[in-house]
Amino acid sequence: MAQNINAIKGNIRAKGEDVLVVDMWFGEQTTASGLIISSDDATTRGIYPRWGRVYSKGPRNKDPYNEGDWILVSHGRWTRGLKVNTDTEELEVRKVELDSILAYSNEKPAGVNIGTEVGQGESLSIPSTFEPALHH
Repeated sequence: MAQNINAIKGNIRAKGEDVLVVDMWFGEQTTASGLIISSDDATTRGIYPRWGRVYSKGPRNKDPYNEGDWILVSHGRWTRGLKVNTDTEELEVRKVELDSILAYSNEKPAGVNIGTEVGQGESLSIPSTFEPALHH
């Protein structure tokens, strides 16, 4: 009989060229003025790329980002989250499609909420370390 696994204990590693990420955000957002926007996941407004922090990169993956870097992934090109309980923390890990990685940064993108609406005269800034992803 098949078993539905939704949490594992221990450490996991990516295989081959795979990439595992953590810290993808699907919850509510707060505007600069303090308004709370509820989670938009599974709605039309929620269809946009999302940032995730690289947890593990497979040994054959030669892309220039490293574990701990942030990658931008095309909408929906990730698996459902798997809860992993390590010795020190509980994480929600997702596998992303290698060809769906749009860009990377070695700094956490601050203030870059792709999918949020920006008013007239406002702009978003991207970290100076933001690089387009090139697959080898």
